[in-house]
Amino acid sequence: MRSTDSSNTLSVLRLLALSVALLALAGCDQVTATLGLNEAQLKDTEAKAIGGACRHAQRGPEDCYTLNPKAAKAAVFEGWREMDQYMRENNIEGSPSAIAKPPEPPPRRAAARASPPAEN
Repeated sequence: MRSTDSSNTLSVLRLLALSVALLALAGCDQVTATLGLNEAQLKDTEAKAIGGACRHAQRGPEDCYTLNPKAAKAAVFEGWREMDQYMRENNIEGSPSAIAKPPEPPPRRAAARASPPAEN
C-alpha cells in the first residue's frame, strides 16, 4: 500500500513541476519584452501591424508615417502592402477612420506682464 501512495505522490509532484515549467515558459515573451531582448523584432512587428491597420483604415502610407513617426518606415510600408494585397484578394473594403480632430486651444493673449514697469 505504501508503494502506491508514494507513486501517486510522485506523479502529482511531477505534474505540478511540469505545470510550473509550462507556466514559466508561457511568460517568455513577456520576459524578453521586459528585458529588451529581441527589441528590433518586436518593433518591426509592431510597425508592420501599424501599416496594416493604416491600410484597413484607408490611409495612405505617407499618412501612416506622419501619424507614427517612431515606427520604421520600411516595416510600416511592408505591413501596408501586405494588408493591401490581402484586402484585394479577399474583396475586403476598408473602414475609414473616425478620428476627430481635437478642438483647437483658444488663442493666447499677449504674454502676461511679469511685473509693472519700474517708476523712476
